[in-house]
Amino acid sequence: MSKKAIVLIIAAVIIIALLVTAFVSGGALGRVDCPDCDGAGSDCETCGGDGTVVGSWWALLPPVIAIGLALITKEAYSSLFIGIVSGALLAANFSPAGTMDYLTNNALISAVSDTAGVFIFLVQLGVIVALVNKAGGSRAFGEWAQTHIKSRVGAQLATFVLGVLIFIDDYFNCLTVGSVMRPVTDKHKISRAKLAYLIDATAAPICMIAPISSWAAAVAQYAEDGKGLDLFIAAIPYNFYSLLTLVFIVAMAVMKVDFGSMKLHETNAVEKGDLFTSGETVFAKEEKSSSRGKVIDLVFPIVFLIIICIVALVYVGGFFGTDMWGGTDNAWNFAGAFSNTDATVGLPWGGFIALVLTIAYLAVRRVVTFSESMKAIPEGFIAMVPAILILTLATALKNMTSLLGAKYFVGDLMSGAAEGLSSLLPAIIFVVACVLAFATGTSWGTFGILIPIVTAIFDAGDPMLIIGISACLAGAVCGDHCSPISDTTIMSSAGAQCDHINHVSTQIPYAVYVAVISFLGYVLAGFIKNAYIVLAICAVIVVGGLFVIKKTQAKSGKKS
Repeated sequence: MSKKAIVLIIAAVIIIALLVTAFVSGGALGRVDCPDCDGAGSDCETCGGDGTVVGSWWALLPPVIAIGLALITKEAYSSLFIGIVSGALLAANFSPAGTMDYLTNNALISAVSDTAGVFIFLVQLGVIVALVNKAGGSRAFGEWAQTHIKSRVGAQLATFVLGVLIFIDDYFNCLTVGSVMRPVTDKHKISRAKLAYLIDATAAPICMIAPISSWAAAVAQYAEDGKGLDLFIAAIPYNFYSLLTLVFIVAMAVMKVDFGSMKLHETNAVEKGDLFTSGETVFAKEEKSSSRGKVIDLVFPIVFLIIICIVALVYVGGFFGTDMWGGTDNAWNFAGAFSNTDATVGLPWGGFIALVLTIAYLAVRRVVTFSESMKAIPEGFIAMVPAILILTLATALKNMTSLLGAKYFVGDLMSGAAEGLSSLLPAIIFVVACVLAFATGTSWGTFGILIPIVTAIFDAGDPMLIIGISACLAGAVCGDHCSPISDTTIMSSAGAQCDHINHVSTQIPYAVYVAVISFLGYVLAGFIKNAYIVLAICAVIVVGGLFVIKKTQAKSGKKS
């Protein structure tokens, strides 16, 4: 019997034992005090007047099962589904009929309806990419890049810069950067796992430090008195994880150093020309393209997609008069409209117009006929099926975690941890946010849970409030960055056309490296309370650590 089979048997025994324990103890539906009424219960919509809400550590079991199985088996679909089933069993208190109800209605059907807008945008972008490939735009861009971007370092830095420039929305960033840079990184033998990391590391981390982004809008809604955007901007210098991730990417590329499982992927790419190493490689198939294609055939659709999507996002938010909910408060207010937008509506809105114009443009250019454009529609859809399936299952798992009250359980823990702690609290908030975002796969949900708690812990004029908010946001991004069930992680895999488990397993060592240094930064920030001094110290540690790793690898290479 193989070692992997033995590990799987042990994992199965542990999972069954835990579920049996939950059934026997009845603890899966344990309750904590309602955070909105502090247990009072009177006229509270959250708890229905009961004073308590469902919430226990069992709520974290389904994502732990899914993540553990995914890392062991290297197979995402079955791992996520087993996690969903375990969540449904716990939510239904092991009733067979109730389990099926939760599995069908609350998990899968709800997941599809909640993310329908993202699915549409994925398909639209998949079709645009298929059209650009048929037109020869990707091939022409790859040939142009081969003469202008002449090294692996240059290709990585170009990917980094493009990721920084597209800061509006993380979904849009992941898929656009991947579509544009994939031909370039392939030419320079950069593994798909490395490309997926570069995309992921310049998606959420960039959005989290960009005042005009869907993430800034999401954070702003959780602050009181309309000061959300001001609070977000003030927190940027203390967002150590996002800022240090950018330092790490540049240093890693320039110093030409890799470690962990990413080193194997990069070695195979350089020495063997194998961009995948293991896992799903169906994306490697070359498509026939027009010999008349030019770089403009890639640039025009992408630039137009960016412009139209920005216009669509502020339109949905009410910039041009009335928002999609009938409000008029943000008329001709760009920042206000952005803070009020809904990306799941705005992105497919803009994607549809960009797709129609791309078809018309390529027809006028006579590089893709109308008939070929129609054939590209199912091709684009098929290319996005893996991402859509994983996103559906991941969202269903999040729904189960929410039903079991994960946010209330973690919130209750955080409120208790605040007592007797002061200077170390930002570091604790960072760790709690990391764990919660990793387990649930949602950074937005994480800071939605923790920001109200942080604002309640610290006084309005206390400098620790800004540090605490930053630690919350940074931890949420870090956990989201590592989590295999995070939508941003899934989108990055789709954008790079990389096997999802390969992306997760190669990315975690890099994310943990930066997270550990960020944790140290929050420990120091609790005492120093100067973002720039702490950031400089941490940046030196990031670069110095990479230097030590490179020297250690060089010595190991000489010995072998």
